[in-house]
Amino acid sequence: MNAVITAGGPIGGEFALLAGTDRKALAPVRGRTLIARTIEALVGCGIERIAVVGNDAVGAECGALAPVKMVRDAGSGGANVLGALDAWPDDAALLYLTCDLPYIDERALQWFLERIDPCALSMPLTAHDAFSRRFPGAPPFGITLAGERVVNGGVFHLPAGSRARIRALASMLFDARKAPWKMAAIAGPSVLVRFAFRQLSVAALEARAQRVLDVPVAAVRDAPPELAYDIDVLTEYRYALDHA
Repeated sequence: MNAVITAGGPIGGEFALLAGTDRKALAPVRGRTLIARTIEALVGCGIERIAVVGNDAVGAECGALAPVKMVRDAGSGGANVLGALDAWPDDAALLYLTCDLPYIDERALQWFLERIDPCALSMPLTAHDAFSRRFPGAPPFGITLAGERVVNGGVFHLPAGSRARIRALASMLFDARKAPWKMAAIAGPSVLVRFAFRQLSVAALEARAQRVLDVPVAAVRDAPPELAYDIDVLTEYRYALDHA
């Protein structure tokens, strides 16, 4: 299995001042940068073919950790997603990770790897109750689908041979990843209506995604919360600094 980490995201303002860097991937949490934690989890699981989308500063940090293939930061999230998808040939499965998971570790990642269907596009899904127990008092996370509150992870398994179909929607899906109604709109009007009336379930989203992408799609449920806590804003970073 190959792996790719998107690590191009810039930060600014008070967030950058607190982190001491303008790149989220280089923000330190409990003595380790976010990109270091991600690479260490991958290496711990035996994954050695790792690509990283980032600038020279990110490349220097990665080079001190493990041999990685650097993909040049294109300057926008959507373009970097495409660069990540093209980092390795499509003849092997691809593990796609974001670089903003301050709690990711070998144990949590191995849990996911042991449960994926090799033929399916997969993402870990954590029950909100389990997430709240692991991260008490954390900033708000998660969405509610058909009465079920869940938090999606920042790790994705793409089966071999699937990237050409996924690539066509990749930029739109990236822009919609934090807004469920946008994701539902991409999936089609009937899905959007069901979401608006709180009738859209995880299973319905899986089925629709499979029809759109023509690739088996499966959420891996009850995943470790460590795969679901990500950092987008300053409050989430402050929490990660204060809570082990």
